[in-house]
Amino acid sequence: MISVKNKFDPGKIRALALDLDGTTLLPDTSLGECTVKCLRRLIKNGMQVIFCTGRAIESSCRYYSAIGAKGPMVFFNGAEVADVPDVRLISSTLLDISVAAYGLELAREMGLHFQVFLPPNPDSGKNNKWEVLYIEKQRPESEMYQKHTGITPVISDLKTLTTSPSIKGCVKAMFIAEPPLLEEARQKMLARFGDTIYAARSFPTFLEILNSGVSKGKGLRTVMECRGLKPEEVMAFGDEENDLPMFEAAGFSAAPSNAKDKVRQSADFVFGSSAEEGLAAFLEDMFK
Repeated sequence: MISVKNKFDPGKIRALALDLDGTTLLPDTSLGECTVKCLRRLIKNGMQVIFCTGRAIESSCRYYSAIGAKGPMVFFNGAEVADVPDVRLISSTLLDISVAAYGLELAREMGLHFQVFLPPNPDSGKNNKWEVLYIEKQRPESEMYQKHTGITPVISDLKTLTTSPSIKGCVKAMFIAEPPLLEEARQKMLARFGDTIYAARSFPTFLEILNSGVSKGKGLRTVMECRGLKPEEVMAFGDEENDLPMFEAAGFSAAPSNAKDKVRQSADFVFGSSAEEGLAAFLEDMFK
């Protein structure tokens, strides 16, 4: 049998679908100098760069702006697909607010940090093209998340928020905790809601709860349709379990050496660690 690596022709790749954290970004969440230069050069030569991330649009803005990437991209693990930099929403799949309400109860019971993203609120005082992040109180986890993403949260009574009849859904709900506690929370959420939710790990200490109709794979397929791309023209890059549906949507896939075992095993190619800008070295070698 001919391996996918032998069938791979770099000249036929028109787009790169890139996860951010753990794949494209350095551990301090910055874009490395070599990565910026490499992606700018590829874009200048006609390559389409598509971010497919669990991050919010607001949190991703600095990255697509830094390399001059534009067009439809995937945010919130696929809960939103938006055309940037103008932030024109193409698709949005909300989670029923009752799921967030139960998540809050569970978080209080387990002593975990919990937060929710709601659609843009014109009365929030923020730039109303961005989704709004709500937390109950500042904790080390929320401070870490703010540093990680650059998003300033709004402190509010989440019980009142998640039981308000005027709010029908949220973009995503999220637990931040150590992995064993996240797994316990995941199992309890799945026991309660089953296949009506999608519980994704986007970072070692992040558990995101989304509508079951959401995944990076579905989001990427929407983007590919908007951009007129065929699967064999797209190569996906990721390191976490939430990237696997994206691997299925694209014709080819690659993972950094620091990726989860299952992700590396699923990828067609494995490249150097994200901490050492392995993506840039791989792309420079692959797309000379």
